[in-house]
Amino acid sequence: MEWAVIAVLVVLGTIGLRMFVIQTFYIPSGSMLPTLQIGDRIIVDKVSYHLHSIQRGDIVVFKRPPLEPQDFTDLVKRVVGLPGETISTSGGQVYIDGRLLSEPWLPKGPQSYTTAIPGDPHPQFDMPGPVKIPPGEYFVMGDNRTDSQDSRWFGPIPRSLIVGKVVAIVWPLSQFRIF
Repeated sequence: MEWAVIAVLVVLGTIGLRMFVIQTFYIPSGSMLPTLQIGDRIIVDKVSYHLHSIQRGDIVVFKRPPLEPQDFTDLVKRVVGLPGETISTSGGQVYIDGRLLSEPWLPKGPQSYTTAIPGDPHPQFDMPGPVKIPPGEYFVMGDNRTDSQDSRWFGPIPRSLIVGKVVAIVWPLSQFRIF
C-alpha cells in the first residue's frame, strides 16, 4: 500500500510540474536556426512570466495562432516587438518606433535578412509599412528570417497564447546550452 501511495504521488507530482512549472518541447523545423537546431529538445519555464514581463529577445513557446495553418500545435520564436510599439522593416532590418533594432542574436548572412514572406496569405503583416502592436500582444520572429512563418505571417500573438520562456537546450547533450 505504501508503494502505491508513493507511485501515485510521483505521477501526480510529475503531471503537476509538466502542467504548471516546466515542460520539454521538440524543435521540428529550421525557423530558429542556428540558435535552435532541428531535433533539439528544449526546456520551457512556465512560471517566470507570472513573476515578470516578457522581454524583447526572449525565445518563447506559444500555442499556434488561429491564422497559422501549420500542423504543429506549439511554435517557438523570438520576441521582437512589445505591446504598443510600432514595428517596421527597411533594407532587411527591423525598426521599433522608427529606431533600428539591435539584434545580436541573429546569425550573420542572408538568412537574417528580414523581408516580406513570398506567398503570404496575410500580406498586412509583411510590413510594407509600419505595424502597430496591440496592447497585450507580441510580435515574434524566427532567427532564420528567410525560412520562418512568424508574426509577419500570422500577426502579433496575444499573451494568452504564450506557454513560457525557453531556458535551455537539453538534447542532444552536445548542444546543451542555458539561455
